[in-house]
Amino acid sequence: MKAVLIYSGGLDSTTLLYEFKDEIALALSFDYGSKHNRMELEYAAENCRRLGIKHLVIPLDFIRKNFRSDLLLGQGSIPEGTYDSANMQSTVVPFRNGIMLAVAVGLAESYGLDAVLLANHGGDHSIYPDCREEFIEAFDATAKAGTYNGVRVLSPYCNITKRDIALKGKALGVDFSLTYSCYKGGEKHCGRCGTCNERKEALEGFDPTIYE
Repeated sequence: MKAVLIYSGGLDSTTLLYEFKDEIALALSFDYGSKHNRMELEYAAENCRRLGIKHLVIPLDFIRKNFRSDLLLGQGSIPEGTYDSANMQSTVVPFRNGIMLAVAVGLAESYGLDAVLLANHGGDHSIYPDCREEFIEAFDATAKAGTYNGVRVLSPYCNITKRDIALKGKALGVDFSLTYSCYKGGEKHCGRCGTCNERKEALEGFDPTIYE
């Protein structure tokens, strides 16, 4: 397998980067105007540099300008609380994974690669429709049918927890201090938003993160 990884610079996709580093020919990040994009992209670039993996950043500014989500710059504030709370739905960027996957599949075919890797996990399912197994299966079938080389969409972590991913990353030697999760996008993780609370739970016992 030679793959494109959709890479945010967060805990999950960084673990996937390290687990499949020998199969990943291109790590693909998107600058779509989220509050935490700047911090994520810095860490994504650093991890790719350390592994010698080509890193490409694609601008998707139309998302910030036209979509409605509190995750985007200039829109509502990031809610605090648990990740599965109803108020976290305000941070959903509509069909974000679908848009990113479409670009990644096109790039995979352009580069002669046969797969796209995505690091969604079981904890995403309650909030994000485009992280659920049925969506991934449908997009996989679409990509395979719509490309000459039958590009596959693979989601190795789709049905495991973020804690499982963190433990896998620990075993792989991932430096989690070089990953970023906080939706508020500050220099330090706020420690109060849903993604920070989820990060704390996942990394309990070996969390190097400095929280506000």
